[in-house]
Amino acid sequence: QQSNVTSYGATAVAIISLEAFAGMWINAFLVCVLCIFWVKKKALNSNEKILLLLGCSRFCSLCISWTYSFLSIIYPNYLYVHTVLQLAVFFQTFFNNCNLWFSACLCVFYCIKIANFRNRFFIYLKVKIDRIVPWLFLGSGILALAIGILAYDIAAKPHCNNRNSTAQGNFWRTNIKMDKHFFPSFFLVGFGYAASFMAVIFSAVFLLFSLWRHKRKMQTNSMKNLNMEAHIRAMKSILSFLVMYSINFVCLVLEMVYVTRTGSHMAFLIVVFQYTFLGVHSLILIFSNPKLEKTLLRIL
Repeated sequence: QQSNVTSYGATAVAIISLEAFAGMWINAFLVCVLCIFWVKKKALNSNEKILLLLGCSRFCSLCISWTYSFLSIIYPNYLYVHTVLQLAVFFQTFFNNCNLWFSACLCVFYCIKIANFRNRFFIYLKVKIDRIVPWLFLGSGILALAIGILAYDIAAKPHCNNRNSTAQGNFWRTNIKMDKHFFPSFFLVGFGYAASFMAVIFSAVFLLFSLWRHKRKMQTNSMKNLNMEAHIRAMKSILSFLVMYSINFVCLVLEMVYVTRTGSHMAFLIVVFQYTFLGVHSLILIFSNPKLEKTLLRIL
């Protein structure tokens, strides 16, 4: 089938491809280096396990999202082949939610591992955190899978009702009633974003409070503590993620507004930022880890 691409569509594909491949390279580097560490040490600590799964989910998310964007702009009718659209929506939703929850797990891990509170429950979590992390992975995967299956089912309905469509644009621009079919999907995605976003906020607030209290105690006792550096390093990582995640959350809300508007430049800008987020934050995580940073600088 011959494509009918406008100059705007070609520019959009070029920008999205550049961002997607840059993000995939960054996350592939993260995954490969951690796998090498795993082979050499025969084990990974909990922080490295979270980073490994986060890198994998982001790499897969970028691959699926880029493929979907490419087809929707260059060959939109290919999305109407039986089950292609549903599978694209399923995998995109699954990996996006894995990314969200693994990111939240990383923030919660930093908070529990580094912050100091005398609460019994917090102390229990601090002692057991390495055993809790695999269960967090399992819960995140099950939740992402459940939302992905529901998204698959939701995507199948308009696909069946519109199978003979000859739309010349993105799937989201067809003439079906988007509010009716996709509101449940928006609600599910919004729930995932909101829940993981709250986990990030609480982790950042607790860690910030712990840092402030620890710093005040050090100043009172006129003493230095190496734990202070760990607090600051983790706080920078969480705050950077909090800022980007906040913007990403706003983008999700805006996406619900602009996704049904044909040719919306705002929708394109939202997609551009979401691609940027998956690469830039992984790069920040690499530079916040001395071993990963050293390896990256040696390659460059």
